[in-house]
Amino acid sequence: MGLEIEKKFLVKDNSWKALAEGVLYQQGYLSTEKERTVRVRVIGEQGYLTIKGKSIGATRLEFEYEIPVIDAQEMLTKLCGNSVLEKYRYKIPFDGMIWEVDEFLGKNKGLIVAEVEMENEEQIFKLPSWIGEEVTHKTEYFNSRLTQKPFSEW
Repeated sequence: MGLEIEKKFLVKDNSWKALAEGVLYQQGYLSTEKERTVRVRVIGEQGYLTIKGKSIGATRLEFEYEIPVIDAQEMLTKLCGNSVLEKYRYKIPFDGMIWEVDEFLGKNKGLIVAEVEMENEEQIFKLPSWIGEEVTHKTEYFNSRLTQKPFSEW
C-alpha cells in the first residue's frame, strides 16, 4: 500500500529559486471525485498515472505508475479537457528533507507552493527561511482544485 504524508506551505519570497533548476510538469485529471483523484502527468520524457485517496490529516493513499509518455500525452489532450495544469517543480534539499516547490503557470500563474513529504505526521522538521503560511488542509490549494478554480479567479 502506498501512503503519501506531506505538508504544504505558501512561499514568502524568491530566495529559494537560486537553489535548484525547475522542471516542467504537465498534469491533468481523469477523475476528481471527493474520495479519490486520478491524475496523468508528463515530466520530460516520462509519463505517470497516479491514484490518490481522500486526505485524512496530512496522509492519503497514493499509487503511482510509470506509463508510456505518448499515452500520457494523449490522455492529457484527449481525456483531461480543461483539467490540465502546468508548473515548474524545483526540488530543494534542506536539513535532510527534500522540498518540492511548484511555480504554477497559465491561469494559476503567481501561485507558488512548497511541499515536503514526511515519514509520519508527527515528524518534526525545520522550515527554510522562505516558507510562509501552512496550507496543508486548505483544499483550494490542491492541484485538482486548481484545475476547477484557478488562482487567477480567487
